[in-house]
Amino acid sequence: MDDLDRQLVEILSTDARVSNRKIAADLGVTEGTVRGRIKRLQQDRLIAFTAITSFGLENSTKMAFIGVLAEVERVREIAKRIADLSTVNAVMITMGRFNILAICLFNELDHLHTVASDQILSLPGVHHVETSIAVKTVKYDARVVRITETDHIIDNDD
Repeated sequence: MDDLDRQLVEILSTDARVSNRKIAADLGVTEGTVRGRIKRLQQDRLIAFTAITSFGLENSTKMAFIGVLAEVERVREIAKRIADLSTVNAVMITMGRFNILAICLFNELDHLHTVASDQILSLPGVHHVETSIAVKTVKYDARVVRITETDHIIDNDD
């Protein structure tokens, strides 16, 4: 990515619906250049266009983070099993106190307890789970959402 790509991404991250003509005028390049760069950035999986929804559209409006301590040699397998749970929205393999982090939305504490204790803790190779519930969002910037494959676990070495 060069400086023009970065400027283009900055404009699109503020308003992805802005026209290519307006972007071209603002950046002092042709509309074809803008169109070509956007296409390349999408093909290289550096940007994607999607609607960001608010929690108001979800049936569940509270967010929880579930830290999972799993056997090291089974982390990928366990992360995949957790990702297969329909109530879990995101799963990451992490470093630190836990080696897996799951994020889910819920309405009732009983539902969260079922996910954490009955579904995740009961998986073979899981030694401990710890939940944290978001009580107030101080900052959330949807522009930092990473584009990742959803059909398999991402390995930074791939």
